Amino acid sequence: MSHTLGVRQAQKQKTRRALLDAALALLEEQSLSSLGLREVTRAVGVAPTAFYRHFRSTADLGVALVEEALGSLHPMIRTTVSGADDSDERIARAVELIGRHVDAYPAHVRFIARERHGGVQPVREAIREQLARFASEVKDELAKDRLAAGWSEDDLLMLAHLYVDQMLITASLFLEASDARERARVTDMATRQLRLISLGRKHWPTA
Repeated sequence: MSHTLGVRQAQKQKTRRALLDAALALLEEQSLSSLGLREVTRAVGVAPTAFYRHFRSTADLGVALVEEALGSLHPMIRTTVSGADDSDERIARAVELIGRHVDAYPAHVRFIARERHGGVQPVREAIREQLARFASEVKDELAKDRLAAGWSEDDLLMLAHLYVDQMLITASLFLEASDARERARVTDMATRQLRLISLGRKHWPTA
């Protein structure tokens, strides 16, 4: 009996995974607001009724994709801002890391970039909540730095949001870079922008 339940659970997880993958692939060319559940189930090869065993609606599926997509972004953002070293070498490594992440997860990055200001309210709210959580975690990481001595909680959170927003902007620009020349331009601009944030961080008044 337990074996049968295990097989059913595994099949259920497999179908859920297939629905998420199919939706993500379809969203390469359209927004979530225009995506129909029949379109997703047809791509997977299951009946439309099977969709509701996993998600209440396409918006619910979108929220699940937000959690997955931003989960993949989480290590990139933490690695980029952790530590006290703001040297040019470290900034260069951070920009390179963002580029590699985009190469590894282009569909996730495109989904977040498109739906962050898209037409599906639960998904917008889910993205906003996840990014706020990221910013809070980044703030805690920044607070460990000696440069944070004397900073208020509000200012640390403001700086955290700057880093998170910059990472997302840079990821989106890498995603749209069509050739090596454009990618080099994005790398240069992102590097300069992070340097500017770093300089502001060092000279921000603390009293």
